[in-house]
Amino acid sequence: MVKKFIRSDYMRFSKLGKKRKSLQKWRKPKGRDNKIREKRFGYPTSPSVGHKSSKKEYGKIEGKMPVIVRNLKDMKNLDSNNVLILGKIGSKKKIDIIKKAIEMKLKIVNMVEEKKK
Repeated sequence: MVKKFIRSDYMRFSKLGKKRKSLQKWRKPKGRDNKIREKRFGYPTSPSVGHKSSKKEYGKIEGKMPVIVRNLKDMKNLDSNNVLILGKIGSKKKIDIIKKAIEMKLKIVNMVEEKKK
């Protein structure tokens, strides 16, 4: 599992993402007296050499390779080691692909659970 690096002082200011997960992404500390930049003990760590994930895990989502699906033909040669990412398609085709994915017991990553039903 890759370590999660979050922005410094995100918990102090709501504008930096106290309750907004999208704003908690990593920003490099640049201040003169910044404790994280100085790598002081007791402060969150900043990314550096050695924090990289292994090459075997590159591009994987939850340990499975994602496959972009644009039509039903793309689903023929998939197995349980894949997760689906729906391409730029209309609602009719999307419904057909979702039904087929449920039948094949494949997981669709970029879709909310309520919409699948």
